Parts: sequence; C-alpha cells; structure tokens
Amino acid sequence: MKSRRPKSDDQVHEFEKRDLGRDIERSRSAAVIRPKKRSLPTSILLDASLIGKLKEKAGDRGIGYQTMLKIILHEHVDDY
Repeated sequence: MKSRRPKSDDQVHEFEKRDLGRDIERSRSAAVIRPKKRSLPTSILLDASLIGKLKEKAGDRGIGYQTMLKIILHEHVDDY
C-alpha cells in the first residue's frame, strides 16, 4: 500500500525556505521585546483586592497581572 504524503502548500514552502531577516530589517518593523539589561527578581506582598484589580485590568489588555504591574511601575516611577 502506498503511503499518502500531505499535499504541499506552495506558500508555506516559500515561506519556510526564505530568510526573512533582511526583509524585517528593511521594513524597520522589528521591535525589541526584552531589553538586554539584566532584570533582577524581587518580592512584594500585595493585598488580594489589589491583585484582583491588576488581574482585571491586565485581562482587558490580554496580558498577565505581573506584566501589568511592571507597566504601571515603569510608567509612574518617575512621578515620585
């Protein structure tokens, strides 16, 4: 019996064989996701209601609550 190979999708084949590095570089659409600076772990005790609010706000943005907390700290640390 002959084994059936899935039919190859030409677009997928072209995409997989191409190095997109130069295209992304030229388009200037690439963004740094993580800075090269070393992050240090920290520990903080937060009230359960505050974590609940963070989770709610983060959920609206489709991110985790710890990421939401980092965004808030980053945006407002200079206010103090």
